Amino acid sequence: MAELTKRQKFILALVIRDYIESAQPVGSRHLMEKYSLDVSPATIRNEMMVLTEMGLLRQPHTSAGRVPTEDGYRYFVRQLMGHTELPGPVKRTIIHQFYQAGIDMESWLRLAASILAHQSQAASLVTSPRTERSFFKHIELISTRGRQVLMVLVLAGGEVRQQMLVLAEQVTQEQLSAAARELNEHCKGKDADSIAALAPQLGPLEQDILRLAVDEMRRSSDLLGGEVYRDGLSHVLAEPEFSEVEVARNALRIFEERTLLEDLLSRTIQGSEPGMVQVLIGGEGTWEELREFSMVLARYGVPGLITGTVGVLGPIRMPYGRTISTVRFVAGILSDMVVETQSE
Repeated sequence: MAELTKRQKFILALVIRDYIESAQPVGSRHLMEKYSLDVSPATIRNEMMVLTEMGLLRQPHTSAGRVPTEDGYRYFVRQLMGHTELPGPVKRTIIHQFYQAGIDMESWLRLAASILAHQSQAASLVTSPRTERSFFKHIELISTRGRQVLMVLVLAGGEVRQQMLVLAEQVTQEQLSAAARELNEHCKGKDADSIAALAPQLGPLEQDILRLAVDEMRRSSDLLGGEVYRDGLSHVLAEPEFSEVEVARNALRIFEERTLLEDLLSRTIQGSEPGMVQVLIGGEGTWEELREFSMVLARYGVPGLITGTVGVLGPIRMPYGRTISTVRFVAGILSDMVVETQSE
């Protein structure tokens, strides 16, 4: 692509900002009058024709104005928009909302999804923080009924996993407590593979419990192994782009389908630094299901230990500046929460 002139960049940015706001094709005279430009409509029209030839704008109808293409949006986000920040009062409001929620992981994640949806006026998703590599911290074994035992497994990072175990024969609570003490002594600080290698050194009861603990630790490392909190789908469905039933149905499927989310996150987020925002516009030629959508995603947490994802799904005609700054800010707050949890 040829380098854009200063005027072409300015006109492209105006067209995109105006179209995001109105969802209506943008004409040259409209730009001149609305923004008090000191050039004629003919000059603006000529520049818009050049931008159209470059594939950054398109003309839906012969007599209509221009609308941005996917490449136009990408150029805007990556070349023209620059770094954006939420206004100070908005930041303070969001911080206050989290402060009122107290230090409770589930409450914070639900609130994060709600804030993202409200600020972006789009659909949001927040995944529970997951341990990228699970490490054993503590185990409790509680006799419930007959041969049934409740295992409470605490992992480094504060994740708690519970599972019922049916033993070959009934044992007393004293025996269970003794087994838990032995496992805590041998397993603390170890990952799943290291713990599995300990099995030959343990008695039959401890081996049964150890196998279950290893399975739980490996499940905890699944990318979407935990809860996915969602909010704001009604914002997306209210946009004119999704008035057709099939397009609306596709939006719902994307929002709910864990397989697609797993693929998206593994290809775009996994390995990135917390707070680094990724913007996917129109599926980027990889995900046909996202052809009508844009997504803004970021990781939060402590790299190498425990991380999650926050994101927003909306139409390609998305207010990128506000959405990106909101996703980045909320990811930062959740990262601080995870760090605080780790220190405790």
